[in-house]
Amino acid sequence: MKRFSYFPFPSYTEPQNLTGVSEFLLLELSDDPELQTVLAGLFLSMYLVTVLGNLLIILAVGSDSHLHTPMYFFLSNLSLADIGFTSTTIPKTIVDIQTHSSVISYVGCLTQMSLFTLFGCMEDMLLAVMAYDRFVAICHPLHYPVIMNPRLCGFLVLVSFLLSLVESQLHNFTVLQFTCFKDVDISSFFCDPSQLLSLACSDTFLNNIVMYFGASIFGFLPISGVLYSYYKIISSILRVASLGGRYKVFSTCGSHLTVVCLFYGTGLGVYLSSAVSPSPRKGAVASVMYIVVTPMLNPFIYSLRNRDIKKALWKLQNRTV
Repeated sequence: MKRFSYFPFPSYTEPQNLTGVSEFLLLELSDDPELQTVLAGLFLSMYLVTVLGNLLIILAVGSDSHLHTPMYFFLSNLSLADIGFTSTTIPKTIVDIQTHSSVISYVGCLTQMSLFTLFGCMEDMLLAVMAYDRFVAICHPLHYPVIMNPRLCGFLVLVSFLLSLVESQLHNFTVLQFTCFKDVDISSFFCDPSQLLSLACSDTFLNNIVMYFGASIFGFLPISGVLYSYYKIISSILRVASLGGRYKVFSTCGSHLTVVCLFYGTGLGVYLSSAVSPSPRKGAVASVMYIVVTPMLNPFIYSLRNRDIKKALWKLQNRTV
C-alpha cells in the first residue's frame, strides 16, 4: 500500500485517524534557538567521545596479544554495541537540531526503532555474558581456560546477537500491524516502540502483551544471569580469609559491576520518569542519560580501572607516534 505524507495543521482541534502516514514528528528538546545551538554542540561532543573512546578500546584489545582473552573479547563486542546503540539516535538528533526539523520518515522510524532495540538488547545480553565470564574466572579458576574456550566465547556472542535480532524484529512486526494512527507527534526525540503503539488507532491490548512479554523475557534472562553470577561471586569472595585477598579478587569484576549498575540504573530511571512525570521533555532528559551518557562513560570506567587496558593504550599511542 502506498503511504502518503501528512502534515498537521494548527486549526485541527480534534484527534484525527490518519491512514497512510509516511512521516512522524519527533519531540524537539528545546524551543529556544540559543539553547538548541548549545544542545547540538553538547550532543556532538558526547557522541564523538563515545565513538572515539569505544574505538580505542577495540583497537587496544585487537593490537595487544596479552588482551586476547575472553574478558577483553567480550569487552570489545560491548564497545561495538555501545557505538551502534548511540549511533542509531544521536546523529539524527544533531541533524534535527541544526536543521530545525524533527521529521522522520515511516521507514526511517522503523529502521531506527529496530536498530535501537537490537543494540540495546545486545548490550544487555553481553553484560550477562561478561558476568558469567567473571563467575567462571573467580569461582572456577582452574577450569577457566577449558570452560571459556574460543568456541564457547564466539557462540555466546552469536547467541546474544541472534536473540537481540529476534527481539528487534518482534518490535518491528508489532508496529507493522498498524496502518492507522491518531497522531504523528511522537513524545520522544527518537522512535520509541511504546510511543508508536500509543499512537495506533485500533486496540493495542494484544500487541502490548506480545511486546511487553518479549521485553520481559529478554530483559529478565540477562538480569537473572547477572544477579546469579554475582551471588556466586560474592559467596566465593566471602570465603577468602584475608581482606587483601578479597579486594584483589573483587577488583577483577569491579569495572563490570560499575557498568552494570550504570546501565540498569539509568534504564530504570527512564522507565520511572516516563511513568511518573507527565512532561515528555523530562522523560527525554532521562533517555539522554541512558542513550548517551552511559555508553560514553563505559570506556573511561574500563580504561581508568584497568591496568592492562592502560598499558595497551600506551603501546598503541607509541606505535602511532
